Amino acid sequence: MAAVVNGSFTPPIANAEYTAFSPADGGLLSRVYNGVSGLSVTITLLLMLVAYDQFMYVWNKGSIVGPSWKMPFIGPFLQSVNPKMDEYKAKWASGDLSCVSVFHKFVVMASSRDMARKVFNSPTFVKPCLVDVAIKLLRPTNWVFMDGKEHVDYRKGLNGLFTRQALEAYLPGQEEVYDKYFARALKISEQGDKEKGVLFMPFFRELMCAVSCRTFVGHYMSDNAVKKIADDYWMITAALELVNFPIILPFTKTWYGKKAADMVLEEFAKCAAKSKARMAVGGEITCIMDAWVKSMIDSAKYNQKIAKGIAVDPKEKPATLVRDFSDFEISQTIFTFLFASQDATSSACTWLFQIMADRPEILDRVRAENLAARNGDKDVRFSMDLLENLPYTRAVVKELLRYRPPVIMVPYVVKKPFPVTDSYTAPKGSMIIPSCWPALHDPEVYPNPDSYDPERWISGDAESKSKNWLVFGTGPHYCLGQTYVQSNLIGMIGKASLCLDWLHKPTERSEDIEVFATIFPMDHCPLVFTERS
Repeated sequence: MAAVVNGSFTPPIANAEYTAFSPADGGLLSRVYNGVSGLSVTITLLLMLVAYDQFMYVWNKGSIVGPSWKMPFIGPFLQSVNPKMDEYKAKWASGDLSCVSVFHKFVVMASSRDMARKVFNSPTFVKPCLVDVAIKLLRPTNWVFMDGKEHVDYRKGLNGLFTRQALEAYLPGQEEVYDKYFARALKISEQGDKEKGVLFMPFFRELMCAVSCRTFVGHYMSDNAVKKIADDYWMITAALELVNFPIILPFTKTWYGKKAADMVLEEFAKCAAKSKARMAVGGEITCIMDAWVKSMIDSAKYNQKIAKGIAVDPKEKPATLVRDFSDFEISQTIFTFLFASQDATSSACTWLFQIMADRPEILDRVRAENLAARNGDKDVRFSMDLLENLPYTRAVVKELLRYRPPVIMVPYVVKKPFPVTDSYTAPKGSMIIPSCWPALHDPEVYPNPDSYDPERWISGDAESKSKNWLVFGTGPHYCLGQTYVQSNLIGMIGKASLCLDWLHKPTERSEDIEVFATIFPMDHCPLVFTERS
């Protein structure tokens, strides 16, 4: 019997008796599908990111002191915008190692002397990083961002700029600036409020900028350019605060700082071209830039003779052979000198004038020593012999640098996992910050550390406590200009003591500390200057 075949086929979906599946009919997948919206996806992702941020913070924190959790993403950014010295002190006191996390950056604070020294002396694991935006302001090719042998070799070529002989050549330019600005201080006080005083901290910033520029680039820069840099450098300082928004956006601190930095680099490049032209025809060294350009010229002449097979007396070989540097390369390096000195010396200068005014018996001893060293003639000009034979004035400066250290911490970045202690390893990419203040205020090393006492450097044993003397750092990145800084401050306060009298008009905030890259009196140092007869 033949099979009966139905020649018409109706697909199930077209069959009225067949009910098609619809996601709306129920089931786990359908409920998830219908419950998804842009808002719920966003919230879910946000919660996942928050959880990840917290997990990474706790993981990186490990066993060291720190908050048990962080504010999502930004951490203590809002508090860090206006840093308080008391908060830093509390952080240092909380443990040898402590931590915070701000935005994407995990930060370890190394508070004790030994922890700080370990960081300073561990170039295998860390390198100076300043802050994230610094590389954009100082430029990626700047020597301060070099590491290892490259950094060591570059630094060797700069050592000769800070020898005793070199420092002697810079003194006339420095004293010329002090003559001019001390006269201005008298006029400012004469025209100002003699009862409340004039806030001299901004003036001291300009003064130290002018001294730095004369020392670094001599008279290749006009007074107007010096004034412009002094005024605008404040924006560079603000941009380089330890905690800042990590992206340069128009009209932000970092944006204004970048514009100011570009201006400074351009001015220094112009100075480099002028120095090269002058030194090529046998000009006398008057500034650091001249000394560096002269070393390039001497190195080139020596190398040319060697290449031609000319016999050269070994005495003619420069102490350090350096290559030729472009105007912009020179500019970048001189900018780092200004960066290292401007805020720090401004801080030291401000505190030094305030402390001397508040302790007239110490100022009287400084004055007597400086007058005696000049054989009774207050108009004797600076020399290294003079500045090196002022032991009490030197003690006054060293105690100032201990009591109110201009640099309270130095940021480093961790290049690879860094075993700071047996129980804690700082993760790669984190920031680790050795702190200088605790070592310089250790009561076991400096009795009564919160008292200003120059005698500890003369009759006491402070001079022998070199491990705690972290004012200029230690290790491969210690400050090249530490002798220059101290001799400059010795000369400044000695000269001021002989030609000026000044009174401090203290307020309730005079001893409070404002943290702005470095430290300043909170009330910005109200003073009144008068001419000393």
